[in-house]
Amino acid sequence: MMKDPRDIILRPLITEKSTRLKDSNREVCFEVAPDANKIEIKKAVEELFKTKVERVTIVKLKGKVKRLGRSIGRTKDRKKAYVKLKEGEKMIEYFEAV
Repeated sequence: MMKDPRDIILRPLITEKSTRLKDSNREVCFEVAPDANKIEIKKAVEELFKTKVERVTIVKLKGKVKRLGRSIGRTKDRKKAYVKLKEGEKMIEYFEAV
């Protein structure tokens, strides 16, 4: 069963690190679905942004323990994907796939 690319790529992550990587290494950072793999992420980025992907690196992040008064909870687990674009391909602008 084929997933919709918008269900795999949840949102772009725009931080100082991701901006630096975008400018120097042609890497773009996204928050992705927790069950997505590298192949699905690559296909989703290529379909949404009409560009070629060289490689995908995935980082799993555990949720932090947070406390509000006496109650203790956790933030949700997340998965980030660093997507490196091939040389000569156009750089991704985040508002293109809206």
